[in-house]
Amino acid sequence: MHAKTKPEMTDWIPDLNGRNGPKYRALAEALTAAIGTGVLKPGARLPPQRELAQALGLDLTTITRAYNVARQRGLIDGRGKAGSFVRETATHAVQAAAQVDTGLNTPPVPSGGIVQDAMRKAFEQALGQGGGALLQYQAAGGDPVICQAGADLAARLGLKRSTDQFALSAGGQNGLMAISRAILVAGAKVACGEFVYPGFRAIAARLGVELVPLQAMTAAALDLACRQNDIAALYVVPTNDNPTAATIPFPERQRIAEVAQRHGLQIIEDDAYGLLPRDPLPAIASLVPDRTWHILSTSKIISPALRIAFVSAPTVTDTLRLTAEVQDIAVMPPPLNAAMVAYWLRDGTFDSLMSAVRAEAEWRSDLAGRILRDHSISRHPQGYHVWLKLPEGASASMLSQKLAAAGVGAIPSDRFAAGKVAAQALRVSLGGAAPRAMVEAALRQLAGHLSLLDVERADFV
Repeated sequence: MHAKTKPEMTDWIPDLNGRNGPKYRALAEALTAAIGTGVLKPGARLPPQRELAQALGLDLTTITRAYNVARQRGLIDGRGKAGSFVRETATHAVQAAAQVDTGLNTPPVPSGGIVQDAMRKAFEQALGQGGGALLQYQAAGGDPVICQAGADLAARLGLKRSTDQFALSAGGQNGLMAISRAILVAGAKVACGEFVYPGFRAIAARLGVELVPLQAMTAAALDLACRQNDIAALYVVPTNDNPTAATIPFPERQRIAEVAQRHGLQIIEDDAYGLLPRDPLPAIASLVPDRTWHILSTSKIISPALRIAFVSAPTVTDTLRLTAEVQDIAVMPPPLNAAMVAYWLRDGTFDSLMSAVRAEAEWRSDLAGRILRDHSISRHPQGYHVWLKLPEGASASMLSQKLAAAGVGAIPSDRFAAGKVAAQALRVSLGGAAPRAMVEAALRQLAGHLSLLDVERADFV
């Protein structure tokens, strides 16, 4: 009988330069990326921990902690004296954790675990200073101190409203539903972009509201729609629109505000990404405050796990209506999370976390711009999704399916369409927990598929 062949040991030595945070986390992320990109293949035997520690100039405890993180993620197995090995299912585990796209746009997770560490610290602080009260039901609308923190944050976008015009909601979607229930009735017509955030499209369908897509998000297009239809409101994502990545320039915001004022429209301003740019533009609500409902969520600029949004209304009476709807839909936002965000805003942690997300989004957006430079894409410099227009004859749905099989999340344009449209496009998300190497690999997969489309079109012609 032949002796069983012993797996060959890999000579993998990761480069940890440029990775922030504790070294064990940096090593765990490097290991995850190496498996996701195929550098470390299933069955590969990893370097012994002592040898890797010596090669990297780290202590043995750091290597052990990193291997334990990888083991908890289902990426490697320890086999006693035989060593540690990449699991046969490791590649699938990485893809499942990082590439599943549910249609929700998630900010990139900064390296080094800084968001997790900030959450842990803030939870301890909140429980230590007001834990008893924070474990109970909260007053409708949220604590005034926390609402004031939200008002201060909104002031960065030029919005100057009193604290009693703000209410806390359990995330932007909760706030969006509360506003819609407060001001829209079945049969009402709401102007919006040709492609619209699916969360609002779902709300409109549930409430029996008719969406009127504009040819472009401009004052001229809005004015035309108002003259042709009995428009009750405008829904708009003014900065880094989801999905088109478009940002309305400030002069156009002024013109849109004027049209809304002239036609007596309500404006629902979903400003989910408004604070992420390096130079934020003034909110439309700052231009026409008596007609605009403004949503400032933390989900898209730090983490969706927070489930906290600051929603403001044109008047105090409107805020009371809004508060009643928030309470009816979700009872209350999570109190500990709300206190955590307020702490962060006071001690500067909020800005540090947002800056880290911004920097990571900027890196990924620039990468997408370089890899997809030969294709028709729209992106925000500090955004983490791109809008990719496909060539004539291509099917966004079919390409989305092919990309999904390759582990690349891309949502076809029909998921965002407010009406009947022929344009074929994909929204490609660059955020989430996927490390940079996996994002780059996914974008190169996408570029490869697009090149095949070009070849197929040339052959057809």
